[in-house]
Amino acid sequence: MSVGPVLIVFCREPIAGLTKTRLTPRLGAENAALLGHAFTLDMLRKASDSGVARVVIAGSSAGDATRNPYFRRLARRFATEIVDQGKGSLGRRMSRAFEPFRHQGALLVGTDLPTLPAKMIGHLLRLLEKSRFVLAPTLDGGYYAIGVRGPMPPVFACIRWGTSRVFGETIKRARLSGTKPRVGPAWYDIDRWSDLMMLVVHLEHIEAKIGEVHSHPCPATAALLRRLGLLTRRG
Repeated sequence: MSVGPVLIVFCREPIAGLTKTRLTPRLGAENAALLGHAFTLDMLRKASDSGVARVVIAGSSAGDATRNPYFRRLARRFATEIVDQGKGSLGRRMSRAFEPFRHQGALLVGTDLPTLPAKMIGHLLRLLEKSRFVLAPTLDGGYYAIGVRGPMPPVFACIRWGTSRVFGETIKRARLSGTKPRVGPAWYDIDRWSDLMMLVVHLEHIEAKIGEVHSHPCPATAALLRRLGLLTRRG
């Protein structure tokens, strides 16, 4: 029986003053870091429940992520492995995370999209089983997931990270390299205060419909938002 792709959760250690800094003016440094932690918990829960045989944390920290207490606690809790992102640009760090899994393929997902339905992760993994290269866009012009089977195509060179053109430039580079991309469904991520307010409204709608926490897409995030007084409805 063939082994399916690895699921990589790409995240960083939440440190006050260094995490979710665009939210710090409204939330404060400590709460912004707690939000980053909640996002990571919710994504790892989805990953561990996805049925994927192998889940890997690709961690970023001041030292080696494989020895970092924060990531080691997460790995024990969710039964994952840890790899270190290392230094350099975002593209260099993603390439490094993919390298050990180039033969069986891997799907790398970020953590800043807490309401992403778990079934969409499964959908992207199935796309990767049929294609060499998969990309799933965010509404702001970036992407939240990238999947590769085999050698990494040269899609990260000269990318202007943090702009609204990241997704389009990545697709263009894939095609220029002779790689046919498969595009997954779009979703929204949380970078700015307006994104956070959209998340709150979305969660209020979700909780009004499901009524029970067991169906909640992001219980850790929702619990924190309630503690901060941003989310009032209880799931």
